[in-house]
Amino acid sequence: MRQIWKPFRALYFASLMMLIGSGLLSTYLALRLAADHVDSLWVGALMAANYFGLVLGGKIGHRLIARVGHIRAYSACAGIVGAAVLGHGLVDWLPAWIVLRTIVGLGMMCQYMVIESWLNEQAEAKQRGVVFSGYMIASYLGLVLGQLILVMHPALGLELLMLVALCFALCLVPVALTRRIHPAALHPAPMEPRFFIKRVPQSLSTVLGSGLIVGSFYGLAPLYASQQGLSTEQVGLFMGSCIFAGLLVQWPLGWLSDRYDRALLIRCFALVLVVCALPLAILPKVPLEVLFVAGFFCSLVQFCLYPLAVAFSNDHVEGDRRVSLTAMLLVTYGVGASIGPLVAGVLMKMFGSQMLYAFFAFFALVLVWRIRPKAVTNLHQVDDAPLHHVAMPDSMSSSPLVACLDPRVDEQVVQEQMQAPANPDVESEPAAEPVAETEAAPDEPETPSFTQARP
Repeated sequence: MRQIWKPFRALYFASLMMLIGSGLLSTYLALRLAADHVDSLWVGALMAANYFGLVLGGKIGHRLIARVGHIRAYSACAGIVGAAVLGHGLVDWLPAWIVLRTIVGLGMMCQYMVIESWLNEQAEAKQRGVVFSGYMIASYLGLVLGQLILVMHPALGLELLMLVALCFALCLVPVALTRRIHPAALHPAPMEPRFFIKRVPQSLSTVLGSGLIVGSFYGLAPLYASQQGLSTEQVGLFMGSCIFAGLLVQWPLGWLSDRYDRALLIRCFALVLVVCALPLAILPKVPLEVLFVAGFFCSLVQFCLYPLAVAFSNDHVEGDRRVSLTAMLLVTYGVGASIGPLVAGVLMKMFGSQMLYAFFAFFALVLVWRIRPKAVTNLHQVDDAPLHHVAMPDSMSSSPLVACLDPRVDEQVVQEQMQAPANPDVESEPAAEPVAETEAAPDEPETPSFTQARP
C-alpha cells in the first residue's frame, strides 16, 4: 500500500490543502454573515454561487487546460482563487461576494480537473481503486480539518481569510515543482441527457435530491448551528463531526451496497434521514447533546445517497457510456446543490432556522415515496451487476474527470471517448433510443421528473 500511494502523495497534499481552504471558507462566510445578522437568503445564495461556479468550471476547464497546459492552468486558477478569497476581506458588498464565490467555484473545478488528470495518468489500471480511495480520504479529511481550524481560531477576523488564501498558495507547490510530464489533454465526454433521463431516472432523482440536501448542508448548517446558540468553536466541532460521519460511513456502505438491493438501500437511508432530521426540524431550540447526535446521524445517511445512486446507475448502463454517465450525474448534483441553498435559505428566513432540517426531511421523504425497488425492470442491467461499490467524494471535491479514476469505468473507453477529438454527432444519436418503456413503471408517464423516481 505504501508503495502504491507514494507516487501520489504530492497530489493528495494539493487536494488536502484545497479542501481545507474550501471547507474553512464556506463555514467562515456563513458565521461571518450570521454575526452581522444578514438574512439566511444571502448565505444560501453564496453557496449556490459556489456550486454554479463548479458546474461552469466543468465546461471551461477543458478549454483552459488544452490551451495552456496542466501546470499553467492549475497555477493560474490557484492564484485567481486566492485573490478571490482575499477579495472577501476587501469588499463588504454582498453581490460582489456572490461573484467572488462563483470565481472560487470555477477556479477550484479547474484545479480538480488537473489533479484528477494527473492521478489517472500515473495510476495503473489495477491501482485505480486504491488511488480513488486515497483521493476521497484526502478530500473528506481536508473538509474536516477546515472546520477544526475554527476550534483553534474562533475569532472571525480577516486572519481566517488569509489562512484560506495560504492554503491555496500551498496547494500550488507540489504541482508547480513536479518533474513529471504533462498528462494527455482530455475532452469533455458527451452528456446524453435524454438517454440517461429515460434509462436511469431513479438514480438521477436520488442524485438531484442529494445535491439539494448536501449543498444546503454545507452552506447553511453553520448558520443553523450559530442560531441555535453555539459558539464559533462549537460550530466548528459540529461541522467537523458531521463531515467526518460522511467519511466514516463509506466503507460500511460499500459492504451493504455489494450485498443488498441498491434501490431498497436508497429508500431505507432516505427514511432514516427523515427520522433523524425530525427532532431538529420540529424543535426551535435543541439541546446541545441532541444537536450533535442527531446532526451526526443525519450526515451519516445523507452522505450515502450520492454514492448509492452512482453505483445503482452504473448497474444499468453499458460500460461504453459510463464516462458520459459520470458527467451527467455530477451536473445533476451541481444543479441540485445550486438550487437547494437558495430555497432552504428562504425557508429559514421566513419560518426559522429549524426549517433547514425540515427541508432535508421533506426531500428525503420525496425519495422514500418515489424510489420503488419493485418498479425496476432490470431489462438493461449489465451482466456483472451489481458492480463493485466505490466510495465517492461528492461533487464539491471532484470533477467530471473523476470517471478516469473510477475502476468501474473501462480505461480503454476513457482513452477513446476523452482523448480522441470530440465528435459532434456523439450526443444526438444515442439520445433517441426508445428505452423509456423498459425502465418506467407501467402506470407512470413516459417523461420522468424529480418526483418520478426510477433508477
